[in-house]
Amino acid sequence: MKLSGIKPNNFTYPFLLISCANIPSLNHGRTAHSSIIKIGLHSDSHVAHSLITMYARCSELGFARNVFDEISERDLVSWNSMIYGYSKMGFAAEAVGLFRRMRVAGFQPDEMTLVSVLGACGDLGDLVLGKWVEGFAEDNGIKMNSFVASALISMYGKCGDLESARSIFNQMPIKDLVAWNAMITGYAQNGASNNAITLFHDMRRAGVDPDKITLIGVLSACASIGALDLGMWVSAYVLERGLQYNVFVGTGLVDMFAKCGKLDLALNIFEGMPHKNAVTWNTMIYAFAVHGRARDAISLFKCMLEDRAVFPNDITFVGVLSACVHAGLINEGCHWFHMMQQTYGLTPRIEHYSCMVDLLARAGRLKEAFDFIEKMPEKPDAVILGAMLSACKKFGNMEVAERIMHLLLELEPLNSGNYLISSKIYANSKRWDDSAKMRVLMRERGVTKTPGCSWIEIDNQVYEFHAGVGFDHGSREIDVIIDLLNQDMTIEGYIPKLDL
Repeated sequence: MKLSGIKPNNFTYPFLLISCANIPSLNHGRTAHSSIIKIGLHSDSHVAHSLITMYARCSELGFARNVFDEISERDLVSWNSMIYGYSKMGFAAEAVGLFRRMRVAGFQPDEMTLVSVLGACGDLGDLVLGKWVEGFAEDNGIKMNSFVASALISMYGKCGDLESARSIFNQMPIKDLVAWNAMITGYAQNGASNNAITLFHDMRRAGVDPDKITLIGVLSACASIGALDLGMWVSAYVLERGLQYNVFVGTGLVDMFAKCGKLDLALNIFEGMPHKNAVTWNTMIYAFAVHGRARDAISLFKCMLEDRAVFPNDITFVGVLSACVHAGLINEGCHWFHMMQQTYGLTPRIEHYSCMVDLLARAGRLKEAFDFIEKMPEKPDAVILGAMLSACKKFGNMEVAERIMHLLLELEPLNSGNYLISSKIYANSKRWDDSAKMRVLMRERGVTKTPGCSWIEIDNQVYEFHAGVGFDHGSREIDVIIDLLNQDMTIEGYIPKLDL
């Protein structure tokens, strides 16, 4: 067009800028911006809005904000463009802050504003503002279409309010794929895996075909409870449509197979992925670690370093250090812990310290482990202290154990396991009075032992079992099988451990 001698105008540039945003192509966008300034179109509202969108999608929010700030007379579209840019690119606090400024400036939010703000509320976990947005929509007659309803479902899901999310979902007369995905993802993210799987079956019965977002949520749910049968169906569906080459779906498959105990299948998917991001590498490294294949985990980590396509992050080193813990590789663990700081400039988080304490404690080096805890830049959490207490019980170190008990009972006064282990440690040292005091203290504080829970999947139906609760699944066969298993275990010499 330019070579033909035709000059672009204020109708041309918005289309060009949106194309730059969609690719994204920051260089072309900047060139266009330069031309816009030269011919004096930067004050045109449509051009300015397109510039904001282009810069936001190209992750240049500073430039987007500069364009926004230079608009002399802002309209609702101006505010929406900038709020959307902040929300879409993960700057949730900035999105909410600008929304509040927009309200002070006297602008009434519309559907697009509310959807962007709801996304930011979900990222921030700001349930109060999220509820206000829902109330505002109802009071001002904003239509509860799929666009707004799905944003509400997603917001409530991210804030952990699944009841409100499901209420919005149930009220939708027509549910599109986005709404199904928002609800399934909400369940999966909050550990309600059974609900996610049930809803997925409902979605298929409703004739709605899953997409990549659906599959990622369902794979997460399958991984959480070990629903391998459904996971295998999803895998076949993915392979049939070539979706395993999508880095997010492929990573979900790796995670699901690994957590369902099918490490070889996880590795096959991993090796067949042409593109891997840091999450993909981290998932496979951690899978090796938790399956006790520490050398494979460390070997894969070294391959990641040699690949240079992605760089290790703090999650990567959690996997590597976990592998060292499982294999008792103290020297290597110390090496990688120092390397993450000195070579990669990563600040150790509580998870890294937890691994190091666990590594030292399992080797019986309890005083070193406790010194490590005292040098931490933040207070130890229950995971670290719990690992230490268990090690103290194993090695009979009463001196360190009492110091850990004090910290742990202060941190988690309602965790029954802390009292029971402490009582057992005292009993092993023949301090019967102190052992009894722990159990008395547990009763006085109204602490009860959390029952164990397990799952089993039969014909795509997941059944839950809780220790101490009778079976109510309508099958006498389960009772018979349990009795037979108990008899076989007794014959094999199994003696249940009842001291805790």
